[in-house]
Amino acid sequence: MSLTFHWFLPTTGDSRHVVGGGHGSTPGTAGADRPPSVEYLGQIARTAEQLGFTGALTPTGVWCEDAWLTTAMLTQVTERLKFLVAFRPGQLSPTLAAQMAASYQRQSHGRLLLNVVTGGESAEQRAYGDFLDKEGRYARADEFLGIVRRLWAGETVDHEGAHLRVEQARLARLPDPAPEIYFGGSSAAAGAVAARHADVYLTWGEPPAQVREKIDWIRGLARGRTPRFGIRLHVIARDTSAQAWAEAERLLVGMSPERIRSTQLALARSESDGQRRMRELHGGATDRLEVHPGLWAGIGLVRGGAGTALVGSHREVADLIVEYHRAGVQEFILSGIPHLEEAYQVGEGVLPLLAAQGLWRHPAVPARR
Repeated sequence: MSLTFHWFLPTTGDSRHVVGGGHGSTPGTAGADRPPSVEYLGQIARTAEQLGFTGALTPTGVWCEDAWLTTAMLTQVTERLKFLVAFRPGQLSPTLAAQMAASYQRQSHGRLLLNVVTGGESAEQRAYGDFLDKEGRYARADEFLGIVRRLWAGETVDHEGAHLRVEQARLARLPDPAPEIYFGGSSAAAGAVAARHADVYLTWGEPPAQVREKIDWIRGLARGRTPRFGIRLHVIARDTSAQAWAEAERLLVGMSPERIRSTQLALARSESDGQRRMRELHGGATDRLEVHPGLWAGIGLVRGGAGTALVGSHREVADLIVEYHRAGVQEFILSGIPHLEEAYQVGEGVLPLLAAQGLWRHPAVPARR
């Protein structure tokens, strides 16, 4: 099976230093180095498309540009690249979400993927007018996705649940194809929803053995469904291992003790089980950041969400990707610092090595018969 690679669009802004944000942390000022304009994000999107990435993840939250609007604009400056739009079910009705997705598919010629984010932080959810607790948000997401799936199938939907109610809901025009659903989460509630609805279950970059455990967990819950599995990681890939680790050290030197302390205090208040697992990899310490050979947890010192990076020579990074693949991962959502330059490091240095092993093929290159 050919692996699938996606890139990331930094809609908080980009920099040569780590840009924070997410799960109660603050973005800091580094993102102002390269503001998230359509022009700059378009550069990254076109580069990712040229290099052979299938899609690009765009985050959601008060700290970044809106994913739906931004990626809709970027469809006009790209041709093939898909957009993995993160959104939160509590912010719009299921009928409207199903309709928006159908319109997006028609206007982009099928280039929408959806990353459903329940929302890990109650304080941020309340800013959007959502006052459910974490368990309630997952229960609502379950109802939400059930309604959306039925609407995409052409049904007329009546639903009265604990959190959502619709009457005679239907779509005048169906999406073709229906967007695939990407869904992550490490709690019991998240696993149950993912097992019922996810086309792709996502995890952040824990060591391969822990990722395998999560994959086995979801497979056990899925009961006959066969979701694919994806992972969200940063990358620092260079011609040599020494160059890559020197870059990791440069990023670490740029993190002040005060910024690390304040970020870790903020992240400690997170309700996210996945965020807790990210923090446990490093414990806030700067002297034990290589948590698996080639897997560096330094990003998570000053950033919420995905906090680990593949670090090494192009060959070493490719080998670690293969290790994750053997653990069950089929899709990789990668990012770098800065995103434009690192896309070339991965696209020109790492992906060709995987192609030579028959594990990846550029989407624009026809398969050999």
